[in-house]
Amino acid sequence: MSTLRFGYGTNGFANHRLDDALAIIADLGYSGVALTLDHAHLDPFADDVVAQTERVAARLAELGLGVVVETGARFLLDPWRKHQPTLLSDDPALRLDFLRRAADIAVDLGAECVSFWSGVADPGVDDETAWRRLSAGVATVLEHTEARFALEPEPGHHVQHLDQALRLYEELGRPDNLGITLDVGHCVAVEPVSAAECVRRAAPLLLNVQLDDMRPGVHEHLEFGEGQLDLADTLAALADVGYAGLAAVELPRHSHAAPDVARRARAALAAAEWVVDTETAIRSEPSRVRTSFPAVGRKVGRTAVRPDVDPDGLVHGTLDDRARGRLLAALASALDTDTLVKEVEELYRYGDGAERRGVLRNLHVLPTDDPHVVELGVRLVTDALRANDTGLVAAALGRFAADHLDDHAWRHGVLKCLFTGVPTAAVVDLDRRRDAELVRMVSDFAAERRAAGRPVPPDAEAILALGTTDEEVAR
Repeated sequence: MSTLRFGYGTNGFANHRLDDALAIIADLGYSGVALTLDHAHLDPFADDVVAQTERVAARLAELGLGVVVETGARFLLDPWRKHQPTLLSDDPALRLDFLRRAADIAVDLGAECVSFWSGVADPGVDDETAWRRLSAGVATVLEHTEARFALEPEPGHHVQHLDQALRLYEELGRPDNLGITLDVGHCVAVEPVSAAECVRRAAPLLLNVQLDDMRPGVHEHLEFGEGQLDLADTLAALADVGYAGLAAVELPRHSHAAPDVARRARAALAAAEWVVDTETAIRSEPSRVRTSFPAVGRKVGRTAVRPDVDPDGLVHGTLDDRARGRLLAALASALDTDTLVKEVEELYRYGDGAERRGVLRNLHVLPTDDPHVVELGVRLVTDALRANDTGLVAAALGRFAADHLDDHAWRHGVLKCLFTGVPTAAVVDLDRRRDAELVRMVSDFAAERRAAGRPVPPDAEAILALGTTDEEVAR
C-alpha cells in the first residue's frame, strides 16, 4: 500500500476559523495541513503569537495532523502591495523578520519545514542584482535556526523553475536545512517536463509538495481533473522516490466552497492512489488484473478527461481509460509476451464496453516491437471497427492503429468514424496518413450523402478541403 501522506492548505479555508478548518481537514481523512501564516490564521505578528502557537500545536496533536508552514500570505506584510516586500526588495528587512518568525513558529509546532519563494524583482532591478539579493537573503534566513526551509519555484517569480532552485542550493554550498517545495501544478504550467519527472529530479531535496491541477502556460490553481496534470503518474513518482513528507492540496482561490472542494480533492487522491497501489499489486501478482480491470470505473470514475472540449471522451478518453492504461503497462512489465497476449485478449473478450475501450485505447503501452503483440492489437482493432459502438470505434483508431494498421483497414476505419458520428479528431495521425485514396473514398461518401439529400459531416468536408499533395497522389 502507498505510504503517501496527504494534507490540505489552510489558504483554501480563508473564510473559516483556523480551529474549524483543522477539524474539517482531519474529518475528511487528510493526514496533515499546510498552514499559511496570516492575519486570520496564526498571525506571526500578534502580541500573543506564542500562546496562539501553543494552542495550534495542541490542536494539531489532538487531531493527529502533521504540518508544514507556508509563507505565501498576500497582504500580511504590506496592506497595499501583495507579497511585498520580498527577498529581492531594496529593503527586505520585513520579509527576513517574517521568515525568522515563521521558523520559530515551525519549531514550536514541530513542523516539517517552512515553505517560501523568491518573489518578483522590482522594476529596474537587473537579474544579477536580484540573484545576489536572493542568495544573501536565503543565507541569512538559514542561519541560527533549527527549522528546515523549502524554496518553491513559483511561476512569474525570479525563481520560477526547478533548475533555478537547484542552482541556488548548489551555490549556497548545499545547506543541510534547505530543500525544495514542489507545486506539481506549477510543473504543468511552466516546466519543460512532466510533474512526475520534476518529482524525480527534486527527490533528494524534496521537503514539501503542493498538489493541484493546472494547464500549460497558465498559473491558475485548479481542482484535479480540470487541467492536464496526470495525478496517478505524479503520485506514483512520489511513491517511487520514497517521499515521506506531506503532499498538501493547494487551492487558495476555492475558500468559498472549501469543505466541498476538499472532499472532492480527497476522493480524487484516493482514486489515484488506488491506481498506484493496484499497479504495484499487478507487477507482483499479474493475475490480479482480472479483478482490478473491471473495478476501475467504480474506483476512479468514468468522466471524460477533457469534459470542456470532449464531453463524451471520444477524443481524449475518460478517467477509467487512462487508469486502465496504467494497469496494462504494469501487466506488460510483469509477463512474458505469450502470457501477456493471452491475458490482454481475455480482458478484451470478456470485458464490457468500457473495459474493451480501455484495452483498445492503450494498446500502444504494450511491447509493440513484438510481432505477437502487434498481431493481437490488429485483431482487436479490426473487431472493434466492425461494431457500431462509437466509444469502441474512437478508441480503436488511436496510437496503435496509427502505427500498425494497414492502409486499407485504416482508411475504412476513418470512413467508419464518418458514418457513426465519431469526430475524426479521435483518429491519431490523420494528417500524416491521409492519402489520395482516402480523399477519393471520402469524396464518394460525400457525393452519396448529397445525392440522398443528406448533409455531409463537417469532418468529411474538412478532409476534402485539405485535398492531396502531388506526393500523396503518387503514392
